Amino acid sequence: MDHDGFWKEALDRYLEPFLRLCFPRVHAGIDWSRAHVPLDQELRQFLGDTQTRKRQVDRLYRVTAHDGTEEHLFLHVEVQSQPDRRLPQRMYWYYRRLTDRGQRRVVSLAVLADASPGFRPGPYEEANLGCRVRFEYPTCKLLDFNDTQLAADDSPAAIVILAQRAAQRRVQSPGERKTLKWDLTRRLYERGYCQEEVVELFRLIDWLLKLPEDLEVEFQAELTEYEGQKRMPYITSIERMSLRRGRQEGLEQGLARGRQKGRQEGRQEGKLLAAREAVRLVLETRFGRLPAPLLKHLSDLNDLARLKQLLRRASAVGSLEEFATRV
Repeated sequence: MDHDGFWKEALDRYLEPFLRLCFPRVHAGIDWSRAHVPLDQELRQFLGDTQTRKRQVDRLYRVTAHDGTEEHLFLHVEVQSQPDRRLPQRMYWYYRRLTDRGQRRVVSLAVLADASPGFRPGPYEEANLGCRVRFEYPTCKLLDFNDTQLAADDSPAAIVILAQRAAQRRVQSPGERKTLKWDLTRRLYERGYCQEEVVELFRLIDWLLKLPEDLEVEFQAELTEYEGQKRMPYITSIERMSLRRGRQEGLEQGLARGRQKGRQEGRQEGKLLAAREAVRLVLETRFGRLPAPLLKHLSDLNDLARLKQLLRRASAVGSLEEFATRV
């Protein structure tokens, strides 16, 4: 499971409700009427190769202080998916790195998304010959939220945490996984989210809770029937069939080319073709025939991560024009 990609997408889209739920004091200190800006390139520059680490996610945002100064702050959020005793030292090192090179005030937050109740790192402390450093940073242990509390919360951040928790359960049969996925998906309609929010949150749920083919077919049938009863065709069976057809057609083309170019290269090309085809099919299902320049642009994309991002966007935007302006 791609927990890193899941958390990056979740934080980028739901930073405000996530901080409101997990770090209320920090949330109150930010002016949310001003846009927060992800700083991916700056983060790579400041932290160097640390972005290649596994089992943790670092995100950096520029936000505006809500203290009357209107000063820009760096908000650094680290999601730790596994216990790591080096976390306090790393948080301090990042803080120093960001303050030294960014020359701005920095707020560092640690999200403990692991499954170990006993992992609760404290502040970083260092002492040498009378010289002492102590660095404290806010932390949020996701296990401290109980399921009842999250189920009663209308925040999309609560859905994000419930999805992460469901995927994290160690003993889980495919049938149980399907039940968990269905319960979470049904909540999206019961909480009265708009279509765009339902689609975006479902993408995150689907990201973590993958099902075997037979159970996926059952899930789609139940979802189609449920949407018909609710008269809310938000996640349509046509769209999901398009995604599956796009993946299949892309893989078949990739395998055919793979016989000529080599298995590994063909597999990668198959993934790219599948992703391009899925984006095209979703857009055509929702908005009709696509203009030639857009088709050409999609066919030229060779970044799998970018294509996956466009696939999620294709399912959520309100018009083809909106999609084209953000490609």
